[in-house]
This record gives sequence, structure tokens and C-alpha cells, in this order.
Amino acid sequence: MQQTILAISGKPGLYKLVSRGKNNLIVEALDETHKRIPAFATDRITSLADIAMFTETDDVPLMDVLESMKTLEGGKTASINEKKASSQELHDYFSKVLPEWDQDRVQNSHIKKLINWYNILIKAGITDFKEEMSPTEGDNVDDRK
Repeated sequence: MQQTILAISGKPGLYKLVSRGKNNLIVEALDETHKRIPAFATDRITSLADIAMFTETDDVPLMDVLESMKTLEGGKTASINEKKASSQELHDYFSKVLPEWDQDRVQNSHIKKLINWYNILIKAGITDFKEEMSPTEGDNVDDRK
């Protein structure tokens, strides 16, 4: 799951890798539209497994942060509305999720994006943030070049 869920710069939400073309990837939106679009090499595409949050000590992988949010929320969507929450409410909420977060480098927009991504994943039924899938499990992506 971690390698096949993607964030694409300039496009809202999260995407699941469906297939690989000659010069692009075919991705499907994880929202209720399930719209499939091509993602090209010129798009900045990042796997969720490659993202980490800044802390006062070492950076924490995004999957660990999402798992912490799932534990805090009991596996349900976030109890805070990221669009309407004040700066202080976002900071208080994120301090419960990741107590040692770096308040100088993590911006409110980062917290809002994290909450949005968490909600997208929960609504899509993706809740195993720490579980690694075997290479043959889950999708039909051909890894040959």
C-alpha cells in the first residue's frame, strides 16, 4: 500500500497507482470519483512511504504519523475540521498525534494536508498504515522496465 498510494504536486488529494505506461503512470483518485488520469514524468509524484514529518529529533515516517492518528481517532475520520480549525486548534490536535513535532518547520498547511490525507485514506477503506504488502499482493502493476 505504501508504495502505490501517491501524492502528485499541484493536484489535490491522493492517488492509487493503477498501471504504468511507456511515458507515464495511470493513477486513480482515492476520492469518491475514482477518476483515472495519467501522471507524467514532469509531475512531481511522491509515494507516501517517502514522506516524513519533522520532529525535534529524527524525522518520523508519514505512515507512523497516520497510525498515531488512527489510534487517537479510533479508526474513524479526524475529529477536527482542518478547514475551519484555528491555528491553535491545529497545533493542539497535532501535539496529541505527534508530541515532539518541530513547531518551527511544520506549517499549518502541512497539518491540514495530513488531516485531509488521513480522512481520504479512512474513507477509501485504507487503514493498514504500518502493514507491508507482499510484491504479489494487491495490484497488477508490472515492475519490469
